[in-house]
Amino acid sequence: MKPRILPRRTQNPIRGIARALGLALALSPLAAPFAHAESPSSTRPVIFVGNNWEGMIDVIDAETYETLGRINGVPDKKQRMREIIFNPVKLLTFQAIRNLIGEGHDQWVDDMYSSNDGKLLIVSRPSLADVVAIDTTSGEIAWRFKVDGYRSDHMAISPDGKHVAVSASTAKVVHIIEVATGQAVGKFASGNSPHENVYSKDGTKIYHASIGHVFTPLDADFFDSTKGTRVVQVVDANSLEILKKFDMAEKLKAAGLKGLSPAVRPMTHTPDERFFYFQLSFLHGFVEYDMQEDRVTRLAELPNLVPDMPRTEYVNDSAHHGIAMNKDGSRLCVAGTMDDYVALVDRESFSYDILTGLGEKPYWVTSDKAGEHCYISWSATDQMSVISFSSGEEVARVDVGDHPQRIREGFVPSYWAP
Repeated sequence: MKPRILPRRTQNPIRGIARALGLALALSPLAAPFAHAESPSSTRPVIFVGNNWEGMIDVIDAETYETLGRINGVPDKKQRMREIIFNPVKLLTFQAIRNLIGEGHDQWVDDMYSSNDGKLLIVSRPSLADVVAIDTTSGEIAWRFKVDGYRSDHMAISPDGKHVAVSASTAKVVHIIEVATGQAVGKFASGNSPHENVYSKDGTKIYHASIGHVFTPLDADFFDSTKGTRVVQVVDANSLEILKKFDMAEKLKAAGLKGLSPAVRPMTHTPDERFFYFQLSFLHGFVEYDMQEDRVTRLAELPNLVPDMPRTEYVNDSAHHGIAMNKDGSRLCVAGTMDDYVALVDRESFSYDILTGLGEKPYWVTSDKAGEHCYISWSATDQMSVISFSSGEEVARVDVGDHPQRIREGFVPSYWAP
């Protein structure tokens, strides 16, 4: 069935007046004690869409999918650029990020999470090698953390909202940072190009993977060793001790799967965290991994709609980049990045439905907190889609900024206005 495409919602003037009145009341002396309360009623659930090349973050209502406003992810851009221009090493790495990873563009916003009270938005900024907390009301930077090395990447937030884990791409470490203060809690070692981080539901573990040197043109199988050390790790979230570490190449070989890259990209897992689903470089599909038995159990192959495309044209080695699961663990939503599709996959049988014609270069997928919908960023056509897991239809599409990538649900204060 062809997805139902909803038009972009226009601003309701009555809603705008109500919001303005709400803001005025929130800023009045009488309302001040309530405006700064941290109860659930003092926040508004929203969706943040980070536009990597533009540096702006779209704020979308989590229920109506109405665009509420935008937050500048680089309000200190002039200051940071002055520092870079007058530092030869920083300038060289800045240019390298632009030309090797950013497809000729600077990477201003990679990932973001809000604090539980919605007052801070934590943003990783690859080209600036940092993580900042932006005050969602004033738009000013509350704190800044400079990562080791020259590039920051994917993040994860702990279930209690107190810490974020951020990958430092060139330093081969993952930092743990306190959300409220920006203070370093600690860090753990990884392989080349630390990438994906996922906290366990109870917050006791961090699932992590490094992807290696995806920016090099040496993409043929016989050059695989030039991609560096790629590992999958399970880390104690409190002590940062590495509880489990393995090379996916060995696991793929043991499963009899040949010709697959061991570079793990985005991942998702079943509600009980036993089965993980890993995307791999160059793979149109994903693998299933049993964390209890420590082995690859199945390979899901999805359609390759670009069979004649050379590997060197895959964006940072990604055939597919983005995978999420619904609430009961029965269905997966997969971004077919180079194929320009979204696949909805039955977890039991690996049968699938393909949605095409919605946008180009889907670059991330995540599920809403209810596990009923998946969000997809169309990085080449600057939109976000909302897909129903149950019906397989597109229920909304929202125009966003230049090159949207990461999508995260979070909060802003209830009195928030752009």
